Amino acid sequence: MYRKPVFLLFVSFILSALSACQNTAPNTNQTAVNTNQNQTASKEIPNRKWWKEAVVYQIYPRSFKDTNGDGIGDLKGITEKLDYIKSLGIDAVWLNPIFSSPNDDMGYDVSDYRNIMKEFGTMEDFDVMLKGFHERGIKVVLDLVANHSSDEHFWFQEAKKSRDNPYRDYYHWWNEEDGKPPKRVSFFDPEGDGWQYEPNTKSYYLHYFSDKQPDLNWENPKLREEMYSMMKFWFDKGVDGFRMDVIHFISKDKPFREIPAEFNGDFGKFYGSGPKLHDYIQEMNREVLSKYDVMTLGEAGATKEDAHKFVDEERRELNMIYHYEGVNLGYLPDSKKIIDPKGWKLSDFKDIYTKWDTNFAEKGWNTVYLGNHDQPRMVTRWGNDSPEFREVSSKMLTTFLLTQRATPYYYFGDELGMNNIKFDKIEDYKDIESINWYKQIKAEGGDLTQFLESQKIAARDNGRTPFQWNATANAGFSTGTPWLKVNPNYEKLNAEAQEKDENSVLNYFRKLVKFRKENPILIYGKYTLLDRENEDVYSYTRELDGKKFLVLLNFKPKESEAKTGLDLSKAKVLMSNYADAAASEKLKPYQAVILEITN
Repeated sequence: MYRKPVFLLFVSFILSALSACQNTAPNTNQTAVNTNQNQTASKEIPNRKWWKEAVVYQIYPRSFKDTNGDGIGDLKGITEKLDYIKSLGIDAVWLNPIFSSPNDDMGYDVSDYRNIMKEFGTMEDFDVMLKGFHERGIKVVLDLVANHSSDEHFWFQEAKKSRDNPYRDYYHWWNEEDGKPPKRVSFFDPEGDGWQYEPNTKSYYLHYFSDKQPDLNWENPKLREEMYSMMKFWFDKGVDGFRMDVIHFISKDKPFREIPAEFNGDFGKFYGSGPKLHDYIQEMNREVLSKYDVMTLGEAGATKEDAHKFVDEERRELNMIYHYEGVNLGYLPDSKKIIDPKGWKLSDFKDIYTKWDTNFAEKGWNTVYLGNHDQPRMVTRWGNDSPEFREVSSKMLTTFLLTQRATPYYYFGDELGMNNIKFDKIEDYKDIESINWYKQIKAEGGDLTQFLESQKIAARDNGRTPFQWNATANAGFSTGTPWLKVNPNYEKLNAEAQEKDENSVLNYFRKLVKFRKENPILIYGKYTLLDRENEDVYSYTRELDGKKFLVLLNFKPKESEAKTGLDLSKAKVLMSNYADAAASEKLKPYQAVILEITN
């Protein structure tokens, strides 16, 4: 038998060991490669951050995948679908609330900030899921509800026992003997009253939302310490960030005077203008956020001027906020999400997103979204969900989201082109917002038919129907009865069918995510609006390092034409939702095209 010399055996052993390391740790090596690429590129693009370059995929856990047959999605269901999520090419996942909750507002009423909602599983299930995401290079962002808790939280259960209870000052109270409290509205209460009487201590407690969601008292330093400790608990577990629910409401106008005239009765704006708001967020940053490499997104509803107070780096508060201006377009003023019969103008849509891009052109960072758990399905709201145009208009909207200078937040199911279920009866709704608004309108003698028709477009439950995995019973979501009805079109519209179709909405999303990552111009490049007055086509350029892309988006179900003023004779088609796309300003219905402009 031939025997290798000892030296050669040693060399062979070393080479084999190196090869084995490479084969058994692909994720680690891939991360290293990406890091090196970012380090090289960061010399060209200043102030790069992973959260600026991320595509964030939002999951509504209750509706994603049920593994135990109770009709409610769970953490094991998310773990089961980790490879699907990885296949999308996304970088981070934002999970809607998973903390313990009686679910008056589907998890936004937290009864224990350090535990998992029993319907979703256990802390062990969470740890397994988190590990699985991290092994696949995906970061995990949780929903933090800091403005209010559940009335079933231990703190509130103690607070209502007596006026001198140690937890009393964890909430806001108004004593009965002081008379009727000044007007405060509730967004979810059937009567719209923001004060709820509590008979045991003969006092009222404040709740901006449901009466089962009492507002926390951030003026109390002990409460703030509790919240910061809880945030550290999750970061120490390895969580990569928080999306902070209505964070701009945490500072109250104590001692609760009448709303100042300058707000013209706009309680939402008033609530978001508390005197100590930024003091609290800066303290949060000092005590917690600055100590971890995490992403923070504030649901702040701020004006473009106020936005910089939250996100400019020197202020040391949050990374990003998102505004409501875009998704609020097309509703009647002062209505409960009643759709304006006149519709909405594309020029107004352009103005909003252009304004917000300009606002962050020099400082701060922008976000963009068209759908989430508080919104209907984007293809129904902003595109066209008819069988003829659903797929192509969904792809067009995806193109918009992934070509903006902003971190895109992409809602689960939109990658399939899922559309609104459009319930006919109030009994089909599970959402407290729709149910209580219906009660308010009924009590006021309002037009319930108009409201229900509008809810077919606007209701939050439209975006919460179970994910459509396949054509089996309940769309493969659950073997039990789903907590919310499944859209009947699941037999044709589902992930399994789209996996097999190269031209599906799903595969278009994957291709466009990959394309965005390969082209930093779509992340950091300058944005310039073109052809602003065109009510059919949204046109803009993105420019970086002498390179120019032109994005053309036809928002209409007809052939339309852009007038960009650019020479397209040498333009190159890079991406389109039509297979036979040409470098032309003439666009087919709902066509999206990305062109490279060369001189």
